[in-house]
Amino acid sequence: MCRKGITYDTGIHQAGHSTHEPWDPERVRRDLLTIRDELGATAVRVVGSEPDRLNTAATIAVELGMELWFSLFTLEADQEEELRLLAECAEHAERLRVGGAGIVLTTGAELGLFLEGILPGTLEERLALLTEPDRLRAEIPHVPARINAFLARAVTVVRDRFGGPISYASIPFEGVDWTPFDIIGVDLYRTAQIADRFAEGVRSLVARGKPVAITEFGCATYAGAGADGARGGEIVDWDGLRPLGLRGAYRRDEREQVTVFTELMDIFEAEGVDIAFCNTYVSYFLPGELDLASYGLITAEGSRKLAFDTFAAR
Repeated sequence: MCRKGITYDTGIHQAGHSTHEPWDPERVRRDLLTIRDELGATAVRVVGSEPDRLNTAATIAVELGMELWFSLFTLEADQEEELRLLAECAEHAERLRVGGAGIVLTTGAELGLFLEGILPGTLEERLALLTEPDRLRAEIPHVPARINAFLARAVTVVRDRFGGPISYASIPFEGVDWTPFDIIGVDLYRTAQIADRFAEGVRSLVARGKPVAITEFGCATYAGAGADGARGGEIVDWDGLRPLGLRGAYRRDEREQVTVFTELMDIFEAEGVDIAFCNTYVSYFLPGELDLASYGLITAEGSRKLAFDTFAAR
């Protein structure tokens, strides 16, 4: 059975910029009420770089009776800083869990790209590898040993502080050893290059014998976004996390977002995925025309896209 969840961004931070500003806990409460009552999500995955913000959103979600996935998501932490933040998150999550909340804690997200010491270079250099497949292929054989060495430390830190189930929001190329985890977690986007074997890949995850969570999936809001998968943000010219404008002329296409959501949920359900988190409820940092690059079900200004009703009706 595939349960439907949604990600909620509490703010990913880099160089003085954040993906959720201004931070207003009352707005967070309104958003989570909408996610629960109007979208009918069975779970919410709160993501962000600051444990205190995560805890605020998590506490509200728990008060509203929602299943909670507590998910640290940093961009440029070194390994010791990441472990310190995970420890703080685990302590917050445990206080909520012992109060009766249903919580899964993830030991980070997409660390192969965003954690120092897994792939070489600065964050910008690591992200550039995604556009240079030959160089990326040369580095991938080194990734599993590095990522699993760190995740072993992360699991120890979290287990010492948190008594509930744990997962990790992985990227497929990381080669994660899922032995110490309770739930397999994968950020999984379909692109034109892998469309013919996407379902087979999902089936292989489920065949590992543990519950599978698709911790992210979705589609941006421009024509052709379905073929680009997770690379929808590349239509924006960025200064770090600050969007400067679109790189060219793109046509808005909310129906493509609906189609991708529907097709992927059908695959996840057919292949036996336990839960899938649509990315995302809203991208507050992509207002106006920048919404074409957003995976949100609503715009930064609060308008509902076609995919909002599709998600609610699922």
